[in-house]
Amino acid sequence: MRVKYLLAIEAIISLSICDSEGNIYVQDAIVDTGFNGWLSLPPDLIDQLNLKWKRRGRAILGDGSECVFNVYEAVVIWDGDYLTIPIDEADSEPLVGMLLMEGYQLTVQVFEEGRVEIRKVTAG
Repeated sequence: MRVKYLLAIEAIISLSICDSEGNIYVQDAIVDTGFNGWLSLPPDLIDQLNLKWKRRGRAILGDGSECVFNVYEAVVIWDGDYLTIPIDEADSEPLVGMLLMEGYQLTVQVFEEGRVEIRKVTAG
């Protein structure tokens, strides 16, 4: 389904995200297996897409500290389907979390320009 390349030892994929008017933007995002949310985006991209604010969120970071952040809503195109998902605001590069990849297999070749693939797992 999604194929991108490993750059600078980061697994990066391209996502299609809809703005508030339905226009589609393609955005690279880092696959973060330590992030149990859906997708995080930086504030400037959230503003550019004019995403709808939903609520405040709270998370425990890897260092044990607590973080409070804004949660928005966006439509992404994932494996050909339009999904409405929560978007966590974060002062970082866009991150794809484990909830967005649930039901899929992630394969990463861990070397520069290695392949990153996400494929739907079918019951067999």
